[in-house]
Order: sequence, then structure tokens, then C-alpha cells
Amino acid sequence: MQSTLFTNCALLDPLQPELLEGQHVLVEEGIVREVSDRPIQSANARVVDLKGKTIMPGLIDLHVHTIAIQLNLPGQVTLPNVFVTLKALPILRGMLRRGFTTVRDAGGAGLALKQSIEQGLAVGPRLFIAGRSLSQTGGHGDIRARYDFAAMDTPCACCIRVGALSRIADGVDEVRKATREELQMGADQIKIMVSGGVSSPTDPVGALGYSEDEIRAIVAEARGRGTYVMAHAYTPESIQRAVRFGVRTIEHGNLVDDETARLMAELGAYAVPTLVTYDALASEGAQYGLPPESAIKIAGVRDVGLRSLEIFKRAGVKMGFGTDLLGESHRLQSNEFLIRSEVLTPAEIISSATTVGAEVLNMTGKLGRLVPGAFADILVVNGNPLKDLSCLTGQGEHIPLVMKGGVVQFDALTS
Repeated sequence: MQSTLFTNCALLDPLQPELLEGQHVLVEEGIVREVSDRPIQSANARVVDLKGKTIMPGLIDLHVHTIAIQLNLPGQVTLPNVFVTLKALPILRGMLRRGFTTVRDAGGAGLALKQSIEQGLAVGPRLFIAGRSLSQTGGHGDIRARYDFAAMDTPCACCIRVGALSRIADGVDEVRKATREELQMGADQIKIMVSGGVSSPTDPVGALGYSEDEIRAIVAEARGRGTYVMAHAYTPESIQRAVRFGVRTIEHGNLVDDETARLMAELGAYAVPTLVTYDALASEGAQYGLPPESAIKIAGVRDVGLRSLEIFKRAGVKMGFGTDLLGESHRLQSNEFLIRSEVLTPAEIISSATTVGAEVLNMTGKLGRLVPGAFADILVVNGNPLKDLSCLTGQGEHIPLVMKGGVVQFDALTS
């Protein structure tokens, strides 16, 4: 693996309020070897003079669905596995080109997809996968329409289909087994549904998912394997139940209130808001096949999204960066930066996509900062994100170089 020496950089360290000018960064064997404000000597490294451009750690998106190839999720479950896989490849490549060198898949991606990227068979970000998320019958992960009898040939969320983001498990014994199976199949963390949602056809957003015994059983199994549980939740009651029973990260959380946010902060739970997905669903969901029953639910959670950021911030809840986009809307991933900027500072938003993301993934010191010993996930940016977040938006037009693990993935510096 070729060594690279970046010289004359303006370093963005998420723990510092301003760019650090005149920095030099040496990358060897996929690792950041040295960072210095003095020239670094290396006999074998390729030297890249950045001429004052910004260099920063790769971005982390904590809530993606890499195999969500269309907005109509029930429709993709019956698609051929190969078709879904091949349609996911440009989605993965697009994430990496936008500067997201690490993503946490919140349901759908399996170990083979993760390994394909690691082995160079596909181009994409580093994956932390949840396998298929767990849902009770009639919960957010149950994508079946209403029926008056349980036909044996009804496509179900528990089928082994690449296009299935979720599986159904009911009762303590079933959820224990389902958790163990997902971990055995390579899941890095477990995802569960503890409230209703937008994209599912039969559950109101305010519906509760899973009992206390079921949630505690899932958490215990995850902890027994040294990992944690992330939970889809919208309402105060669903969030409070989840964090009291041991869930570590709350996904979405749009309807949170002050009391609930204070409880999250007290218990050390993280929030992962995903505001851009509601804009996408509202503006183009029907156009791309979002079912009518899902479209009706959007307004109830979209309008309070920014308020949830204020509540989390006031309570001291750490917020990760998430997007939760589906199908054609994946291209809007970086718009999350601009939406959050209505409430949060650029530094707070960048931290959510770097250092907080690293904490959630238990990768502090390896991801989220460019420090000696960290993975060499590096972006070169035209502009100063701490002053203007627009340089992180679009499809990577303002990010001429993307490096992941010491390997340059995209390089437009000389073009």
C-alpha cells in the first residue's frame, strides 16, 4: 500500500473551534502515522501539496439503508436477490463519493455486502451492519398489507430475501433466537422497532413495539456478544421504554419531549435524528412509489423534526448524524447538513458526523479524527466546513479527494 504525505493543509479537527493552518499529514499502511505543523520527511510517500485546502476526517452516517433500492419497500421484497444487490452498488458508491467513508446500516445489508467492499469487489463506505431489523407482527418492520387470513404464500418480512430490511419475531424465545441468528450471520449491532413508523402500512406512528421482556431479552443477547441495540422510536413513551430497558441509540426521535430527552442524557443514550428523509418522502415519495398510507403519516413527524434537535441539545443528548433515505432519494444524503443548520452550529453538525459517530460505533481513536493511529479516512475539501456547510453538500463536487483506509477512492485534485 502506497504511503501518502499531505502537505500545506488546513486541518479540520472536530475537537477544535477553528481550522489548524499549515499542517502536514502522513499516511502509512492505511493508518494516520503522523500529524504535525512542521514538515514531515518520508522517503517513499507520494507527496500531495494541498496548497491550503481543508483536510478532514471522513464522514459517518449512522442511519442508512444501503439495499433500499426503491421507496416502495414492500415491493422490493419480492425482487430477485441479484437485481437488488446490483441496484445497491451505485447507492454505496454515491455515499462514498459524497465523503461518507463509514456508514451504519440500519437494516437490510448483510455480511456478504460488507465483505464485498472490504475485498474490493464493490466500491463503498466501511459498513457496520445490523442485518435485518427485528419487528413484532404488525410492527414497523411488518411490510405486509392488511389481510383477512394468513395465506401461506404471502410475502413476509421474515423471508430470506436480499430486499427485506426486517424480519418478524414475537415473544421472548423468538426474539432471543432472532437476535442470535443475526449476530451469527455477522451483524455488528441489532436494530429493533419500538414504535410505529411511516413506511409500514398497518401501524400508527404512536403504536408501541415489543414488550419489556422482549426488549430486555434482545439487549441481553446483544450485550452478551459485546455489542448494543439501536431502536426505531418516535414518541416519548416508546423512547423512554427503550432506554430504560437498555437500548443505546434512538433512531429518529422526532416527537421527543424534554422529560424524555433528560432521561436519555441521564442514561447515556444517543439520538440519531434523520430529518432529510421526511423532506424527501414529502416532496417525491408519491412520485417514486411510496404507498398512500405511508404518505399520510409523513406530516405528523416532519413538522416537529427541528424542534427535536432543540430538545436534544437543551438536555445534553449526544446526537449522531443519520439520513435514512430510500431509493432515488439517496442522492439527498448531504442535505441533512443544511437542514440541521437551522438549529445547530456547523461545528456541532460536523461533530455529529465524526466524533459522535465514532463513539456510537465504539471506534473512538480510529474514526472521526485525523490523529496518529486512526484509520486514514480522509477528505480534501474546497472550502471551510466550519464556516460554510455547503461545501459538504451535493454529490462530492467540493470534495476533490476521498481516501478510505489509506486508499484513494476518488481523486479530482489534478483534473
